[in-house]
Amino acid sequence: MAPPELRFAFEIDVTVAVPLDLGETQNGHRRIVAIQGGTVSGPRLQGRVLETGGDWQILRPDGTADLDARYTIQAHDGALIYVVNRGVRHGPAEVLSRLNRGEHVDPTSYYFRSAAVFETSAPEHAWLTRAVLVGVGERYPDRVVIRFWELL
Repeated sequence: MAPPELRFAFEIDVTVAVPLDLGETQNGHRRIVAIQGGTVSGPRLQGRVLETGGDWQILRPDGTADLDARYTIQAHDGALIYVVNRGVRHGPAEVLSRLNRGEHVDPTSYYFRSAAVFETSAPEHAWLTRAVLVGVGERYPDRVVIRFWELL
């Protein structure tokens, strides 16, 4: 069996708020990062990210972030698409410390990957509900950029 191929689908660029740091909870060190809107651009999907979501993170003792982002895309045609994007971000302790303080860090110095699941009633975007999409992310002080590839 041949390994699967990837096809670039789109990029999401979202503006994010300063994280709310809940501290150590029964589930781990909890942070919540509100999504304040953004853009979607690419060959398979264009539109905007609505101000409806956030990223509910758990920071592990080793600095790894377990990411659980949920938000809504409004496609260029007006269709609404609900997204659940789960991922992981890790790297050297010094790099993660700088990221968690909101500093700019070279995206090649850490690992940020995700897998998204989509939900929509729009037939023209139903392909999202039948595909596996993986993302490669970059965290900046006030925004997150994730490029999504469709697993073929």
